[in-house]
Amino acid sequence: MPTASGPWMADAERISIEIRSANAADEPALTAIDLQSWSAAVTPAADPAPGYALFDGRATPQDTLVAVLEGEPAGLIAIARPTALESNRHVYEVIDLAVATEHQRKGIGRALVEAAAGEAAARGARRLTLRVLSSNPGARAFYESAGFAVEGVLRGEFLLEGRYVDDLLMARALDPEA
Repeated sequence: MPTASGPWMADAERISIEIRSANAADEPALTAIDLQSWSAAVTPAADPAPGYALFDGRATPQDTLVAVLEGEPAGLIAIARPTALESNRHVYEVIDLAVATEHQRKGIGRALVEAAAGEAAARGARRLTLRVLSSNPGARAFYESAGFAVEGVLRGEFLLEGRYVDDLLMARALDPEA
């Protein structure tokens, strides 16, 4: 993935966020950031098993962007093709987005989403999709403010902490004609 950087405005303070491709050496820091955000409020998956590592699953270094703030990883976003079908090659999916707790609300998530949209478009995608739980209204509002719209609802898709939760399917056009 290409490297993108720039000053981003956050809370009336100018910060410089570098966004670059991940590499294997980033895995411990990115895994720690990912684990900070893990809860039933944001994912239907069970708690990760001991020894969980970010790049052991669907995410790969070549499909992950890292936000670097003050020389340290502060967040990540991973994208992937949702299927292996040739007819679906024009779509990429956000499969992970996490920002370190101490760096949230500084514009890092927004910078990561914009960088991922640019990367997906550079790979030929016309659409960027994601899934978000209805029990996470903050994430839904964030994604809507980043240009995503709800395109589908899987009602009662997950039973989390004793209640049924909808899975919202959201998408953002990357091509003006999409």
